[in-house]
Amino acid sequence: MSALENQPSPKRRLLLASDRTDRSSELAGILQSVGEVDTISTLDIPEAPADHFAGIVVDINLRSPESVQLVRNKLRAEAYRSMPRLFVLSDGLHHGSMQAWALGATDTISRPFDAQGILQRIRSAFPDTVRFDATASGKALNRGIAAAHEVMVKIFEKLPAGIPLTIGDVMQAENQILKAVKQSSLREWLTTVGRHHTDSYRHCLFVTGFAVAFAQHLGMREDDQRRLTRASLLHDVGKAFIPLAVLDKPGKLTDQEISVMRQHPRLGYEALVAQGGFPPEMLDVVLHHHEFLDGSGYPNGLRGDQISDIVRLTTIVDIYTALVEKRAYRLPFTHTEAFATMEKMGGKLDPHLLHAFRPVALGTR
Repeated sequence: MSALENQPSPKRRLLLASDRTDRSSELAGILQSVGEVDTISTLDIPEAPADHFAGIVVDINLRSPESVQLVRNKLRAEAYRSMPRLFVLSDGLHHGSMQAWALGATDTISRPFDAQGILQRIRSAFPDTVRFDATASGKALNRGIAAAHEVMVKIFEKLPAGIPLTIGDVMQAENQILKAVKQSSLREWLTTVGRHHTDSYRHCLFVTGFAVAFAQHLGMREDDQRRLTRASLLHDVGKAFIPLAVLDKPGKLTDQEISVMRQHPRLGYEALVAQGGFPPEMLDVVLHHHEFLDGSGYPNGLRGDQISDIVRLTTIVDIYTALVEKRAYRLPFTHTEAFATMEKMGGKLDPHLLHAFRPVALGTR
């Protein structure tokens, strides 16, 4: 059992800033089930909030230039630079969403409120305050997961809305992710991600954790660790363009749906190429992480030496992660079952890398 699991479940401290506090009472009630909430007027947003606050929730009229400018001025303070901020959208219109991201939103929620959905977003966006402050490794862990989560938001919410994703966005997160796994442990990374994330976010963060731990286990140079971190974070970027009815389907996919899902490597590759600035090895991983050495993979049916080392490594981590994750249509494989299944895949995977991955995989049991 990890050190995090031994600790009592702490309460978050949240600021709820609203331009109509009476209208925010329902939201405050929902937030109180996962944290202590200080509800204040946007006029009263402090210049220097106490350091025990995990984050700020902003509930304003995003169509009001006065409210927007007031919040922008308040949140420019240095004390808010690294504080997660969640904005409330009153409708599904593009304008409100764009305005929230322009104000530095870490994440968004929408009216009418779905209590369970909001609580999930809160747990993802804001760390548990007491746990966050408990130890240096705890700080590193939560900062790393928060940084990785921010990249996921940019991939799955901003990118489909036409808001660019840049290599700089990914590079900002890599230091914190590497420190998180190194200073805590892969086990604690997986435990915390599993507690606060679901579906596509969770899968990408699991893959990233395993990839970083694998790179550190192999003794890769720091530059190579960074390249692998970036690539693993982005490997499933194409899923941002897959219809949610397919991506989040609570059951097995039909043959037609599988065909749609298999478009994600090329969709992700094309999106990043169009954006520009992403290095070849990242594009290689995005496009080819479902290729197999025997030529049976997709989308290009590559074989043997046509598949780079970074792709071979990411493929192993991606498959292993998928097997040990819980899916709506099956229970997760145990770590031993998952590794044994991969050993039976014969010539599809790099046998030397798979053997080297064994202590990383089985060490998380």
